[in-house]
Amino acid sequence: MFAPVYLDHNASTPADPAVVEAMLPYLSAHFGNASSRHEYGRAARRAVDEARSKVAVAVGAHPTEVIFTSGGSEANNLLIKGAAACLKPGVLAVSAIEHPCVLKPAEQLERRGWTLDRLAVDADGRIDASRFAVAMGRKPKIVSVMLANNETGVVQDLGLLAERARLTGAWFHTDAVQAVGKIDVDFRRLNAAGVHALTVSAHKIGGPKGAAALVLDKRIELEPLIAGGGHERGLRSGTENVAAIVGFGVACELAVQRRAALAQRLLKLRGELEHGLRGCGATLFGQAAERLPNTVYFAIPDVDGETLVGHLDRAGYAVASGAACSSANPEPSHVLQAMGVAPDLARGAVRVSLGYGNTAEQVAGFLSALQATVARLQGLTAMAV
Repeated sequence: MFAPVYLDHNASTPADPAVVEAMLPYLSAHFGNASSRHEYGRAARRAVDEARSKVAVAVGAHPTEVIFTSGGSEANNLLIKGAAACLKPGVLAVSAIEHPCVLKPAEQLERRGWTLDRLAVDADGRIDASRFAVAMGRKPKIVSVMLANNETGVVQDLGLLAERARLTGAWFHTDAVQAVGKIDVDFRRLNAAGVHALTVSAHKIGGPKGAAALVLDKRIELEPLIAGGGHERGLRSGTENVAAIVGFGVACELAVQRRAALAQRLLKLRGELEHGLRGCGATLFGQAAERLPNTVYFAIPDVDGETLVGHLDRAGYAVASGAACSSANPEPSHVLQAMGVAPDLARGAVRVSLGYGNTAEQVAGFLSALQATVARLQGLTAMAV
């Protein structure tokens, strides 16, 4: 039976069997509303509270700092829009390489009177220190810089950035969706440096879709996006998705247990993959920067990324193109554009993101399929000239 190889873990991860097992009772017998006063409701509330504690432990936070949401996009919107609603319009600074769920709400605020400052990055995708200092001189009220980029895997020095931003009095947020489970994420340490909020999502770490959290310094005032019965400290009303939240907690627990050993194994696989890619003539993006141990972002000159992804899919390997967030958008990746990559090369971008179940044999098979596919595409291009 044909079994395609999944190499797109930054997009989503398969739910761990232990996560599914933990969720099942809350999809059947334990169906209570966590706000109900009877035993069915109390059982659901206990499950939510236990999951909240597990999420908090995974990121070095206190359970009371964890606000459950439906996804990373909602959590990011809650912070950016919720904070802005409590402040007079001013400067909002976000990195130029943010996920659209940070960039788009920032652009919405720009249309409502805020000044949007897109923080520049260098050629390897790191925040440009000198230009960041200039941006902080404009006294932003809100700053958002992702911990690890979803395309390149490049990791930012958040502690240093937050310490500089703290001098301005800014509220500092980080989208840590791609980082949790792959590198150490410690909200208490980041909070001491000046980070006030952090976003984490279940389906990036072997949990279900539909559960995420905003980890929030309780000194920060937010206006809720969803008003109602006052759930989640009044910041996110709506009946909790108990099954998904339970799965989120178990996924966080497993991520903490596995992180160190998994990172070591993925680094080895990443090294083998990158060695093979260089042999294929690929350009690797962000390779001089610290990166997530599982992520490789590359392009092969004169080979279109979307075309390559399609051929690799038919060969049995699931990877992503550079424009994965918007398949209808013909423009090259905004992340690579911010890094100064030439548009023609950026259009060839392909991301491989490894995960828990990947093996050296799968990496070798992918490289073999890639080499054959590239040779075929380059041959077709030569015939068309």
